[in-house]
Amino acid sequence: MAEGRLFIGTKMYSSWSLRGWLAVQLAGLDVEEVVIPLAGGATAAVKEATPSGTVPYLEHRGACVWESLAILEYCAEIAPALWPADRVQRAAARSIASEMHAGFRGLRMAMPMTILNRFPGQGRTPEALSDIARIEAIWQAALRDSGGPFLFGAELTGADIMFAPVACRFLTWEPELSPLSRAYVAALRAHPLMARWYAEAAAEPEAWKLPKYEQAGDVA
Repeated sequence: MAEGRLFIGTKMYSSWSLRGWLAVQLAGLDVEEVVIPLAGGATAAVKEATPSGTVPYLEHRGACVWESLAILEYCAEIAPALWPADRVQRAAARSIASEMHAGFRGLRMAMPMTILNRFPGQGRTPEALSDIARIEAIWQAALRDSGGPFLFGAELTGADIMFAPVACRFLTWEPELSPLSRAYVAALRAHPLMARWYAEAAAEPEAWKLPKYEQAGDVA
């Protein structure tokens, strides 16, 4: 019997759900996955199911955790390897994850997560390009120090989890990236958990698709 539930939104579109889901999977939590189709804007079913009216939301062994970063920290208490073992690297990883959690609105608005689509060259607003430049600077500094393929070495950490949906966005919208950034995006996409997320997104019902995310002109 499962030890709890993880509520997430449509895998085609829900960037925050991907973060919570990756943390839960990497920590090995035994939870039932509850997918709530997003309706665009405030989804009534999500508001009814979760305290904050948002996804992801985790119930596990009596704990109720919402917000992706909080779920990540909860999972790291169970699986400490979700953060680097080294104190200095761990501080850097947490800073990177927090910056992603709090910022990059320009990118989010211009290049939303819609992982089954390709809109190359679209969404390149000045705000999005500024965010991309900062993201690439973060990635390149971490990758050069760690040697990759992930931000802090051979395994995914919380920093990679927080940036995974950004990789999804880049695969859809195809902004110009450095070779190092492209290699990192490819490494994330090739991870077995990311491959599973994409496959399960592709298997979602056609009725769950939202027109606003299926046409570049509506979201760019």
